[in-house]
Amino acid sequence: MDDTLKRLLEAEMRAEGLAQQAEEEAERLVQAAVTEAKAQEERFRARIPDLHKGYLQKSEERAEQTIAELKRRYDERHVQLRNMAEEREEDALAAAFDLLLAAD
Repeated sequence: MDDTLKRLLEAEMRAEGLAQQAEEEAERLVQAAVTEAKAQEERFRARIPDLHKGYLQKSEERAEQTIAELKRRYDERHVQLRNMAEEREEDALAAAFDLLLAAD
């Protein structure tokens, strides 16, 4: 009976040792995961200025493209209006002379 109790106690002691080792390993894994998460967060935080700079650069490029497109449209419309004014200039001058001559 004593041998059985000794073996049971030894088995229980080994089981407790294994359980403690497992808990310690789990704690090490958790700590490693926390450390890795903190490191990743720091890497991300370090990249924020570059990400922000890239975003601003793309925004500026889009703004410049939009401005160039609006300027192109404005210039086209300006040319159209100038052409229309030149086409109607003679008619307007003739009408103005007619009005001036009719007023006499």
